[in-house]
Amino acid sequence: MINKTTPEFSLEALKSGEPNEFARFVDTFSGPIYRMALKMLGDGQDAEDVLQNTFLNAFKHIHSFEERSSLSTWLYRIAANEALMLIRKRHPETTLTDTNLEDAEGEDYSPLQFVDWCCLPEDELLSVEARRHLDRAIQRLPEKLRIVFILRDLEGLSIEETGQALDLSQTAVKTRLLRARLNLREQLSSYYGELTHDRRDKK
Repeated sequence: MINKTTPEFSLEALKSGEPNEFARFVDTFSGPIYRMALKMLGDGQDAEDVLQNTFLNAFKHIHSFEERSSLSTWLYRIAANEALMLIRKRHPETTLTDTNLEDAEGEDYSPLQFVDWCCLPEDELLSVEARRHLDRAIQRLPEKLRIVFILRDLEGLSIEETGQALDLSQTAVKTRLLRARLNLREQLSSYYGELTHDRRDKK
C-alpha cells in the first residue's frame, strides 16, 4: 500500500534518466505493484511479468507524464493496463470503461445470504485460513469489480485516484466497489456462518 510515508521523487531526475532516482522509484513501488498484480491475476509468474513490463513502460514513457495525477496513480494505471492485457488474452470481452456499465449500474445486486459475524473474535476473522478464503473470493470476483476492490480497499487508493488509474468516473468506482464488497460478503457468509454456528454449539 502506498501511504503518507512514500518518499517524494524528482520528476526532473526521473525524466533525465538519473539511475539512482529511478532505482529508488522502483524499490518504492515494486512491492505494491507486484501485490496488486498477484491479487488481480492469481499467478506469481504473471505478476512478475506485469511488474517488469510496468517499470519498462514507465521508464519509456516518463517523458509523457503530465502530472495530471500522482506518480503512484500513473504507475498503477500502467500496471492495471498490463494486468488487463493478460486477462483479455483469456477473456477478450473484458473491458473496464464506463461504456460497459449497464450491468454494474443498471442492475440491482441483492446478495442471497448474509451472515452476521460481528461477534467472532478477531483472531478468527484475521486467521491464515480466513485470509485464504478471502483471497479465493477475490479471485472469483469479475475482473472489473476485482481491480476496483484491489486498488481502493487493498492498496488504499482514494476513489478519485482509483478512477484516474482505471479511466473510470467516480460514480462507476463507487458502484463497482459496493458490488465487489457485497459479492465478497456473500461469498464469505458461508465460511463465517460455519464458524459462528460452531461457536454457538460449543456454548
